[in-house]
Amino acid sequence: MEMLQSFYSASGFALLTWGNTLMIVIGIIFITLAIVKDYEPLLLLPIGFGVIVGNIPHISSMALGVYDETSVLYYIYFGVSQGIFPPLIFLGIGAMTDFSTMLSNPKLVLLGAAAQIGIFTTLIGALYLGFTPNEAGAIGIIGGADGPTAIFLSSKLAPHLLQAIAIAAYSYMALVPVIQPPIMKLLTTKKERVMKMKAPRLVPAREKILFPVVAFLICGMIAPGSLPLVGMLLFGNLLKESGVTERLANTARNSMIDIVTILLGFSVGASTQADYFLTKQSVLIFGLGALSFCVATAGGVLFAKFMNLFLKDEDKINPLVGAAGVSAVPDSARVVQMVGQQEDPTNFLLMHAMAPNVAGVIGSAIAAGVLWTVLVG
Repeated sequence: MEMLQSFYSASGFALLTWGNTLMIVIGIIFITLAIVKDYEPLLLLPIGFGVIVGNIPHISSMALGVYDETSVLYYIYFGVSQGIFPPLIFLGIGAMTDFSTMLSNPKLVLLGAAAQIGIFTTLIGALYLGFTPNEAGAIGIIGGADGPTAIFLSSKLAPHLLQAIAIAAYSYMALVPVIQPPIMKLLTTKKERVMKMKAPRLVPAREKILFPVVAFLICGMIAPGSLPLVGMLLFGNLLKESGVTERLANTARNSMIDIVTILLGFSVGASTQADYFLTKQSVLIFGLGALSFCVATAGGVLFAKFMNLFLKDEDKINPLVGAAGVSAVPDSARVVQMVGQQEDPTNFLLMHAMAPNVAGVIGSAIAAGVLWTVLVG
């Protein structure tokens, strides 16, 4: 009986708290959204299962969690806590990204820049709520709607907030189809939503090869802190566009990015142990994240409308495309296509939307580099 009692006292049933129970329910909700609603399943499913794993309680003498230095999960989470996984994700994204639409219509880059207003709005809001400048900078990057960038910057500026920031960033990325359409429709008219844009020009191969080199030099000089992210993104794109490293490009955009995504999502989820995650700060971070996402979407749409005031009729931009400036690739571009076709099934906006979408990825990485440089300088 003593052995049975000892066994039970060390089991998860005896150690389970209301916080663990709540987080396990959240993990199940994430898995359900991934499977039933198809909301970013490649992210939400690993994160959801990781949340469940991270909230199975265990006695302190057993090294099992991500915060126990000798555990397996600790070494997997090392890639998150030290900012190793995000640049590898960016390498894969670069190897699968086509910048042709952006190069064919460079003015759409401005929409990707405009959407970054969400980052700096959130930063100001975080400072107002009492967060330190470093914490506010890490929280603000959620407005870029870029999970890897949010993880990378928070690992440098505010490691103690990494769990909440990572979960908030990926949660809102998954909810793009829910959050963005109401804002897009509220800020546009029927006439604007059915607007058709002229077909993009054909971009020659030489221009696509030169772009990653030239863009990296410019971005690196402007914000050296963005080198790990922008450098890997544009290196991956060069592997794709060069035409001589197809094997490397295939590895980067397929097996490598899949492996890193699994490890990153699972370990981020496992880091949400109730004792570390359920805090007042986490609630504030989720609230600020929602605000930043809405502001970023609105900023892109409104800036497209502003640009149209100075453009000829044949060059005008469908304001819906501005919503793709948030760097949730390619989901926000798909949402633009979906909303546009609800108004006019013959209107194809996906390729146009990809331009500010990929520009937003670069923009959020540069913004992270600027914040890192300013706040630690």
